[in-house]
Amino acid sequence: MTSANHSSLVRRGFLAITVAGLLWGTTGMVLQFVRRSSELSPVSVCFYRMAIAALVLLVATRRQLGPVLTAARSQPWRIVVVGLGVSAFQALYFVAVAWGGVAVATVVGLGVPPVALAGWEAIRARRLPPRATLCGVLAAVAGLALVSGLGASPAGTAPRPFLGVAAAVGGGLAFAITSVLSRRVMREIDSMLLTTASTAIAAVTLLPVALLSGGFAVPTGFATDGMLLYMGVFATALAYVLYNGGLRTTTGSTAAVLTLAEPLAATLLAVAVLGERLSPASMAGVLLLLGAVALAHLFPAPEPVG
Repeated sequence: MTSANHSSLVRRGFLAITVAGLLWGTTGMVLQFVRRSSELSPVSVCFYRMAIAALVLLVATRRQLGPVLTAARSQPWRIVVVGLGVSAFQALYFVAVAWGGVAVATVVGLGVPPVALAGWEAIRARRLPPRATLCGVLAAVAGLALVSGLGASPAGTAPRPFLGVAAAVGGGLAFAITSVLSRRVMREIDSMLLTTASTAIAAVTLLPVALLSGGFAVPTGFATDGMLLYMGVFATALAYVLYNGGLRTTTGSTAAVLTLAEPLAATLLAVAVLGERLSPASMAGVLLLLGAVALAHLFPAPEPVG
């Protein structure tokens, strides 16, 4: 493969992961609308989006079920761990929101992956991360803190702050581990097959959690069903296909920074659709997130050797 072709593939990977982040960024707003139109709990909504995504992906890969099963038998524990990691990140994020508040869940849950992955890649490479990577990670964490309004949450919104932080850290680490394992698995199997298998595992894992959490019901109503279909088809199935496909040519730390398009999109949608207003600090956070994503596009972290 020529250098020009490789560069083109890398740029396509960056774009795919950024679009995945933008799609994920719409879920918060859609979740608010779903909760207004139904009695579903957040974890139940999470299960339905994963179940719909798994069904869509299984239909899309129905002629490749043989390769899916073969791939699963070739390295079953890695694929299972990826699926468990997807469900763990989803569930722990909601727990972090309930116990520690939205601000802590956002900053810690989304801030841990780029830091952890940059550290992991530095250990593998046996050298410090490039200056652009460090600057991007620092800008990302600072931007998340400002956008989420860390420290400005009303009293009483964090009934169990320590456990909330612990859940957010656990969710962030689950996302980071999932990213590392996904890249390794995709050296041997197609990203579409991995996404199908891991999403199905995540849906099965989330079902008992949704049943035990309360607020689980069969959704009724055209509006609710339509929003769940959107989250399942576009904000989950398509988003994970794009993300896993992009991971083939993108390091984990760079991918984690690129996915910060998620809180960026969520913030801008809250302003444009929900009528929320940005404070000066939040606007500064938006600019820092834009800068972090731009740095990841312009100065991607090098692939660790070994």
